[in-house]
Amino acid sequence: MPHFHIEYSANLEEVFDMGALCEAIRAEAARIDTFPMPGIRVRATRVDHYAIADGDPKHGFIDLSIRLRAGRPHAVKEVAVEQIFDALKAFVAPVMKSRSIALSAEMRDIDPDLAPKHGTIRDHLKASA
Repeated sequence: MPHFHIEYSANLEEVFDMGALCEAIRAEAARIDTFPMPGIRVRATRVDHYAIADGDPKHGFIDLSIRLRAGRPHAVKEVAVEQIFDALKAFVAPVMKSRSIALSAEMRDIDPDLAPKHGTIRDHLKASA
């Protein structure tokens, strides 16, 4: 049940394809054993109201929040968040050469006792997946 939530400043929509960023994060997460592929969810939310650093409206941000069911060793989570953050940095690197952008990420555990879930995605996955 890894959930990836990207919040980004609205001024970045003109320079990034956020759907492509979601797919880049999904693809990288699917390569990491600690993230079960059927549970991967990536979404992006544009933030219209924000203030950054000195207030210059040219500044932008992308914040990646990763939530996953508790139980993985800390060292495994460290490697996973680093790998996902590296994919984010690689995606935005060409634009960061000419644009002021702050990147951040955070991984948090979901308490399974307080997070019921239900779905049919596994029932509908292709047999080869």
